[in-house]
Amino acid sequence: MASRKVLTLVLLRKDGQVLLGMKKRGFGKGKWNGFGGKVEQGETILEAAAREVSEECGLVVKTEDFHETGTILFEFKGDPVLLEVHVFQSSKFEGSPVETDEMRPQWFKEEEVPFSEMWKDDELWFPLMLQKKKFDAFFLFEGHEKILEQKIDVL
Repeated sequence: MASRKVLTLVLLRKDGQVLLGMKKRGFGKGKWNGFGGKVEQGETILEAAAREVSEECGLVVKTEDFHETGTILFEFKGDPVLLEVHVFQSSKFEGSPVETDEMRPQWFKEEEVPFSEMWKDDELWFPLMLQKKKFDAFFLFEGHEKILEQKIDVL
C-alpha cells in the first residue's frame, strides 16, 4: 500500500503578476514553481505553507491570508510514495522577495507564465488557480516529464 507525503504549494500574486521561484537544488531543480514543501511534524498545513514561503523567498504571509485553491495528488510510476499537495494563493504578504539557497524568485505577468520551464501538470491546473476556482486533481507521472494519467475536478 502506498504512503503519502503531505506538502504545500503557494502562489503569491499582485497586480496581474504571479511570483515563481527557479528551483536551484533538490526535487524539481531547474523548474519554475511556487513556494512550498513538506509539512513538518507538529505544524498545520497552513503553518507549513507560511514557513516554506519565508524560508524560500523571504516573504511573510499570515496563515489567515492564504486562500485554499486546490489539492493535487501526484503519483510517480514505480514510487510507492504519493505526494498530496495543498495549493494556496495569497495577494497579502510582507517584505520583498529575496534569493535563497533553494529558490530564485521572479515576478511573471499572469499571461506570460513560463509553462515550458515548469512541471508538465502546471499548465493544466494553473489557469483554474488564476481564475480563483477551487479544484482537486490527480496526476500519474512516468519520470518527471511524462503524464500518463490525469484528472481535474473543479469544485
